[in-house]
Amino acid sequence: MNILAWILVGLIAGLLARWIVKDDRSGCIYTVAIGVLGALIGGALVHASGGEGINDFSLRSLLVAALGAVLLLLVLKAIGGRKRLGR
Repeated sequence: MNILAWILVGLIAGLLARWIVKDDRSGCIYTVAIGVLGALIGGALVHASGGEGINDFSLRSLLVAALGAVLLLLVLKAIGGRKRLGR
């Protein structure tokens, strides 16, 4: 895939993942970064399990990227901990 396809997949996957996880951070660059990193994570996990990673622009690629992005956001939330309400 070329760079524009990775950015488009990253944007769509990032938006989908942020909607699923209910992430309240905003920004286009943040969303694309989450999506592209999610695509790398999801592709690596699928490849490690014996499947074919992300090779083209398809619905399967978007779902794999979104799954990786959801996992990334869940890990980031776990590392960040809970927000304290009041003091």
